[in-house]
Amino acid sequence: MAEEVMAADIHDESGSLNPEFVEAVKNLLAAGNDKRLNELLEDVHPADLADIIEALEPGERVQLITMLGRHFNAEALAELDESVRDELLESLPPDTIAAAVRNLDTDDALYLIEDLDRQEQQTILEKVSPEERRALKRGLDYPENTAGRLMQTEFVAVPRYWAVGQTIDFMRSPGDLPEKFFEIYVVDESFHLKGAIPVSRILRHARSEKIAGLTDEVPVVFRVTDDQEDVAYNFKQYNLVSAPVIDESGRLVGMLMVDDVVDVIQEEAEEDILHLGGVGDEQITDPVWTTIRLRFGWLFVNLLTAVLASWVISLFGATLKQRVELAILMPIVASMGGNAGTQTMTVAVRALATRELTALNALKVVFRESAVGLINGLLFALIVGLFAFWWFGSNQLGIVIAASMIINLIAAALAGILIPLALDRLNIDPAVASAVFVTTVTDVIGFFAFLGLAAVWLF
Repeated sequence: MAEEVMAADIHDESGSLNPEFVEAVKNLLAAGNDKRLNELLEDVHPADLADIIEALEPGERVQLITMLGRHFNAEALAELDESVRDELLESLPPDTIAAAVRNLDTDDALYLIEDLDRQEQQTILEKVSPEERRALKRGLDYPENTAGRLMQTEFVAVPRYWAVGQTIDFMRSPGDLPEKFFEIYVVDESFHLKGAIPVSRILRHARSEKIAGLTDEVPVVFRVTDDQEDVAYNFKQYNLVSAPVIDESGRLVGMLMVDDVVDVIQEEAEEDILHLGGVGDEQITDPVWTTIRLRFGWLFVNLLTAVLASWVISLFGATLKQRVELAILMPIVASMGGNAGTQTMTVAVRALATRELTALNALKVVFRESAVGLINGLLFALIVGLFAFWWFGSNQLGIVIAASMIINLIAAALAGILIPLALDRLNIDPAVASAVFVTTVTDVIGFFAFLGLAAVWLF
């Protein structure tokens, strides 16, 4: 029976969410068996619980949280996709959301309420403690996608004149300390950051030793307004586990943890992939009309570029009427150019995102891609030229398509690298706009080179 599936069976052999487990949850919801449901989900990790919520129907999601009651792990809400989170929050009463906020670190609580309207945010904030309210209001004042939104305001900070024993006693006190932390920050009387000490070093020294003598300089300090992409890059570049965040006056106001930055790295990678496909910030859980709205714009732009390519073809209408084989071979040149350009563009966009492609090595990379385009052009020119000669018995036609293949693959390589570089220089996200421009260049140049050479060479 599906109801007998245990929590250990939440994943199938491939590591994916077990459909039988989800079916068991659905059956318990339908039966209203809250006791058995609590037993089934008691030891489920918040991330897995979020996957279960996403697999349920909208009404079942609310019912699940209601039936679990105080046993519901609020951390699961912070693991949900944005579209599911927003839809769920619209259906949950403010008291339930406020209870979840009280059980979350500030960074997760901010993620939960950041997209609610001001009135809803205010209603929820009125139901939490004054300290939490101040921290959340301050976080909401920072721009989206910045360190101020990512940070948690729970951290451990001590003055320089404290001793190790005093610091250990402070960490053992029932104060408002973070659930997990790896560093203790050292501050002056005005709460300006003066350094940091690993927790392991504190534990290895005598209780009488002074904090000032154990303090290291902090290699990377973030400001609340730093972009999350810069945060992710620095965490990766310097192998950080945690890092302090300061405000405009240099006062310590928060701490970033690597688990939050891993989410940012994943989001940025997913965003680049989606933008390259022209689907924006689409989620698999988005409604139909939302998906249509996100895809229509770029499809329309693609239509305009296709019209431009068709116009180029129309210039050689008389040539095509006289040699029908040109119409047969024409898509080969454009397709090869488009694929080659997409290959180069994908590598370039990713390298720009990871800062591997910079002004220092841009010229070298351009020459490299040009060489790749030339060599690939020569190789495929030989292949397609011989193929055209074999198919149509015309060495002139083989020469025309071979020459146009070389021209288009070089153009594809240059477009694939230069267009992302140019867009990045203009502060336009190259992942968003590169694909349309690159395919337009390869189509137009491919058709023009092939049909133009054919008009000159064959007639």
